[in-house]
Amino acid sequence: MIKTFELDVFKLSHEMVLKIYRLTKNFSNDEKYGLVSQIRRSASSVPTNIIEGAGRRNPKEFMHFLNISAGSCEEVKYQLLLSKDLGYINLDTYDEYIKKYKRISSMRYKLIESMKNVKRATIKPGGTP
Repeated sequence: MIKTFELDVFKLSHEMVLKIYRLTKNFSNDEKYGLVSQIRRSASSVPTNIIEGAGRRNPKEFMHFLNISAGSCEEVKYQLLLSKDLGYINLDTYDEYIKKYKRISSMRYKLIESMKNVKRATIKPGGTP
């Protein structure tokens, strides 16, 4: 099984959680229980689901949790847009973070595809492993 903490997608998503926490420290106190809480939960859900899926030691379950992390990644992208539109972050910061989350999405997709290819390679013709 793939070592989770060595996965580049995990490393980048963890890095982004740290960046999101630092970024949201500057948001309005009015947003403490709203946008700040939501974007932090969504951001931390990305690497959390990668870890949980890898811990299941079952490729099908791992892929399921990778897909859940994809949904969380999309949530973060929307919350970054909302943060920009509300004036909490500037366009350059928004663009930087969106590029990173698009990269995470791409890496996650490639990981799932590589797992599918490994699974196919281990099945012999006729459907028996």
